[in-house]
Amino acid sequence: MTLAIFDLDNTLLAGDSDYEWGQFLVRKGIVDAETYEKANQAFYEQYKAGTLDIYEFARFAFRPLTAHPLEDLQAWRAEFMRDHIEPIILPKARELLSRHREQGYTLMIITATNRFVTEPIARELGVDHLLATDPEFVDGVYTGDIAGVPCFQGGKVTRLEHWLAENSETLDDSWFYSDSHNDVPLLERVEHPVAVDADVTLTEIARERGWHQMSLRFSE
Repeated sequence: MTLAIFDLDNTLLAGDSDYEWGQFLVRKGIVDAETYEKANQAFYEQYKAGTLDIYEFARFAFRPLTAHPLEDLQAWRAEFMRDHIEPIILPKARELLSRHREQGYTLMIITATNRFVTEPIARELGVDHLLATDPEFVDGVYTGDIAGVPCFQGGKVTRLEHWLAENSETLDDSWFYSDSHNDVPLLERVEHPVAVDADVTLTEIARERGWHQMSLRFSE
C-alpha cells in the first residue's frame, strides 16, 4: 500500500468546511448569530496564524453537537453538504484524486476539522480513509469533548503513525498535499510533500526546501 494523503480545507475544497459549518449554523438560526460568528471568525484567524488552541476551539465547535438531537444534526449536515460543500469541491481536486487512484495509491484525507463535518465529504470524494478530529460520542450523544488525539499540527503525525502501526504500513513513496503551514510537521515526514495554493508561510518554506508547489484553483 502506497499512500497519497490530502489535507481537506483550502486544499481539496475552495474554502474551509469547519468555518463554513459555523456560518451555516448562524444562517439557519441554530446558534446566536452575533456571539457565534464573532468567535468563529476569531478562531479561524488564529488557525491561519498558527496560534489556535485546538481544545478551546473544539469546546466551542462541538457545543452545537451537544445541544440538538442527532436526527436534526444529520438533516442539517445533509443540507450543508448539498448547498455549501459540493459547490466548493475543486474539479482539479477530483482529477488529482482520480489520478492517484488510477496509479494504485491508497487515498487518505487527514484534517483538523471534526469527523461529523468531514465524513460525508470524504465519502463524496471517494476517499475511504479519513483521519479527523473526533468528537466524543457516548450512548448516542456527543459529549462536547475530543476523543483521543486531535488531528492538528503535530497531532496529524501522531494520528498517522498510529494508523500506520495498526495497518502495518509505511510512508514509503508517500505524498501529502496541503495549503497550510500548520501541516509542516506532516509535510516533513512524507517522501513527496506538495504545497497546494499555499499560505504565505508555507509558500516560503516550500521554496526554501525545494518542495513542489501547485494550484488546484488556477491554471498553471
